[in-house]
Amino acid sequence: MGTLRDLQYALQEKIEELRQRDALIDELELELDQKDELIQKLQNELDKYRSVIRPATQQAQQQSAGTLQGEQRTKRQAISAEPTAFDIQDLSHVTLPFYPKSPQSKELIKEAILDNDFMKNLELSQIQEIVDCMYPVEYGKDSCIIKEGDVGSLVYVMEGTV
Repeated sequence: MGTLRDLQYALQEKIEELRQRDALIDELELELDQKDELIQKLQNELDKYRSVIRPATQQAQQQSAGTLQGEQRTKRQAISAEPTAFDIQDLSHVTLPFYPKSPQSKELIKEAILDNDFMKNLELSQIQEIVDCMYPVEYGKDSCIIKEGDVGSLVYVMEGTV
């Protein structure tokens, strides 16, 4: 059996080993968090590209299949909202307004839509329709446009001016 001094020394060694392991665990957890953030960022980028590529690919496949079969295909319509009192068939005759905008504004709006978790899976044609329908509204400095927790029915894309 060891002496008290030997046991205290062994205990100190074990405590130091535990501190080193804790430091290593902390370092590895930090590295893991950074990698998780990178994975999330890359996943968001991949989702953006998929949402643009998939609809374009599907549209090309549908067009080639339609010409091979010699039949015209009608465009699918998908609506996701609370139930309304009017007939959905009435929506097929709605003409959407068009607001001209610069290519930079169009790209900004498109990127904002692709960054939005609820809208990023829309078809490219739907995104283009939204971009075309959006219009500018100017607010003064320090204006409160929307705050967290507000119930809203509008989509805002902020474009700052210098």
